[in-house]
Amino acid sequence: MGTAGGTFLSVVPNLHSEDVLKTVLLAAVGAIVSFGISMVLKFIIKKYRK
Repeated sequence: MGTAGGTFLSVVPNLHSEDVLKTVLLAAVGAIVSFGISMVLKFIIKKYRK
């Protein structure tokens, strides 16, 4: 807990709002793409197992 807290507190002052927004948007896009790819692969696997 101490190391993580110290790292967090040392990073927070250096963050700019644009960086946080960009990170949040990239994380959301990554999650959506990952979910979409998972669904497509699941569909393909189901189709070929029959």
